[in-house]
Amino acid sequence: MSVQSSPRTVLVCMPWHELTRPSLAFGLLKASCVEHGMAEPATYYANIRWAEVLLDAGFTVRDYLRVSDGGFAHALGEWVFAGALNGQDFGIDQMADYARRHRIDLDPISRMRELADDFVSSVTDAVLAMDPEIVGFTSTFSQSVPSLAVAKRIKQRAPEIRTLLGGYNCDGIMGATLHREFEFVDLVLRGESDKTFPELLGVLSSDHGELGSIAGLCWRDADGVQQVNDQRGIPVGPADMHVPLFDDWFQTYDNSEVSEVTEPELVLESSRGCWWGEKHHCTFCGLNGSTMTYRAKEPSRFVAELDHLVRKYRTLDVTVVDNILDVSYLRTALPEIAAMDVDWRLHYEIKANITAEQAATLRAAKVWSVQPGIESLVDDVLRRMDKGIDGVRNVRALRDLETEGITVGWNWLYGFPGEREDDYRIVIDQVPALVHLQPPGGTGRIFLERFSPNFDDPAIGFAERAPAERYHAVYDLEPRVLADLVYEFDTPDQGITDEQVAPLDAAITVWRARYSESSLLRNDIDGVLIIRDRRLGWAADDYVFTDPRDKETWAELEHGRTIPALRRSLACAGFLWDEAELDEWLATQLANGLVFTEGGRWLGLATTPGGIERSIVRPEQPEPVLLRIEEPT
Repeated sequence: MSVQSSPRTVLVCMPWHELTRPSLAFGLLKASCVEHGMAEPATYYANIRWAEVLLDAGFTVRDYLRVSDGGFAHALGEWVFAGALNGQDFGIDQMADYARRHRIDLDPISRMRELADDFVSSVTDAVLAMDPEIVGFTSTFSQSVPSLAVAKRIKQRAPEIRTLLGGYNCDGIMGATLHREFEFVDLVLRGESDKTFPELLGVLSSDHGELGSIAGLCWRDADGVQQVNDQRGIPVGPADMHVPLFDDWFQTYDNSEVSEVTEPELVLESSRGCWWGEKHHCTFCGLNGSTMTYRAKEPSRFVAELDHLVRKYRTLDVTVVDNILDVSYLRTALPEIAAMDVDWRLHYEIKANITAEQAATLRAAKVWSVQPGIESLVDDVLRRMDKGIDGVRNVRALRDLETEGITVGWNWLYGFPGEREDDYRIVIDQVPALVHLQPPGGTGRIFLERFSPNFDDPAIGFAERAPAERYHAVYDLEPRVLADLVYEFDTPDQGITDEQVAPLDAAITVWRARYSESSLLRNDIDGVLIIRDRRLGWAADDYVFTDPRDKETWAELEHGRTIPALRRSLACAGFLWDEAELDEWLATQLANGLVFTEGGRWLGLATTPGGIERSIVRPEQPEPVLLRIEEPT
């Protein structure tokens, strides 16, 4: 294929992108350009360079991660670079006051900030040395201010170079506002850019193209007037989701001292959008924005791409960034992977209503960690989230994933309008019985996120809102402008109070401390059911059940049953329970912490020996942070 004319382009990935994985957005854009017969854009991974600067200054990779992950909720990463964008004194007093009230140790973050201005200059030097005509930045989570700081310097030193921003922080009105307020940003490309990015390069290299024809583009006409193209269009289909190109990232990573203290990961997508969100958008979730429509790759094609990338880059750890696993993959792609002689370690986001058999399928397919979107174990709160699942099913997922030795990442969210303390108390009282299952990373009051139903429909309960306070320490903009630029908003607390959530926090602290040394195992030995209890906080005991009716009841409780459904199923199997007798039996199991009940349903808590021969290593519990997953493009 002949190479079409296109501007010399450099794509820059600023902090605080993950250190151990390449930018999927860059990999896809590079592949798309190649398919269109264009030169492959160059890349500059400034996030790795920043990590090197921090290491030289005595920081650690963990310090970087604390800011990139935990610091996102307080805009600490953006504040580090706010002085390089707005002037060295900007935002210092505001952030000092904010940090004091939120009990944040600002000293290490301030020391990082002292390094930021020189770093921005060094990135500018390095990018200009690559002789670009276009410099593009990807902006997701805490990358906006670092990207703007470099874009501003590039424009000051080389006004002829076009600057371009894209990524999730540019979706919808956020991108149009960013383009309007920062004149040194020439172009903002909103939405999925697999097709529009090469289209843009083609127009810029031609005397005949029209910028007005590119969906989602923000640009300025010959008079300097902002033009905002309609972002709506046909979502990128599975056939147009390319196999990403990561050669440049691996070269940068392998040559960096970062590779000496971390292990690389591949990042890939098998779908986009959210099939649940298309029907029932979780009320607190602002992910996807303009790209909710669900699209999944043909299963065998995905498996082939995965195998190709693992072999090409010799990396076994793979994060699949899908918002949610395609249910059909449990019957197609995952069994196909399970049949392969490979030693991969996959991460997936899933919906928590999986069965024990499906959990076994995940494990057989080399899925070592999942983020199941559990969020709560309280039925009433889950209904307010519109999660389409209940507390018993969430606990069942925790039990079955523990059985399979799969690491589970989740957080317990609260702060939903109308939630009641009494509903929490019923579940909190049962948390000690769950200590053998993987605990949440922590608790967190929900944010008011742009694009979420909570944001779009003030009648839900969040009518009063303002741009989150922390943004005033990173952007030199008026509140009315910030309201169109930022992703998160401050709003009066809803639901339970901080005082009311304290018992939940205390219970989870104990849960996290006891998990690694706790077990509750169910075994069937020669027709005898034995539940072996070795949970911290409970007396060590072996519960032995020989009565066929008891054993059949436990088999039904594996699924989670209401009492009427339990009695009907047992009656069909020839086992009859008097209602009062069954109530007493269940009360005994509840007192022993062997069952969980919520919303009238009952579930057996014991894990069972997995179907795969392995030595299970308990996953290390990370520091409590709110989880996040990278957006594809």
